[in-house]
Amino acid sequence: MQRIVIYPKDIMIITGRSERYSRNLLKQIKSSYSKLKHQPLTIDEFCQYMGFDTLKITQQLK
Repeated sequence: MQRIVIYPKDIMIITGRSERYSRNLLKQIKSSYSKLKHQPLTIDEFCQYMGFDTLKITQQLK
């Protein structure tokens, strides 16, 4: 089963940036999608916002 939620640690792996940057980016993306604090961000939403190919990112996170 493939997961659909992205976490700061995943963003660290994808971007190669720090944990603080990853958490701030996650917050920024969630606010742009008008998500509440308790609502998770999906990998698809992250890829759409960043302009990444979803298939490549899901393969990298395995």
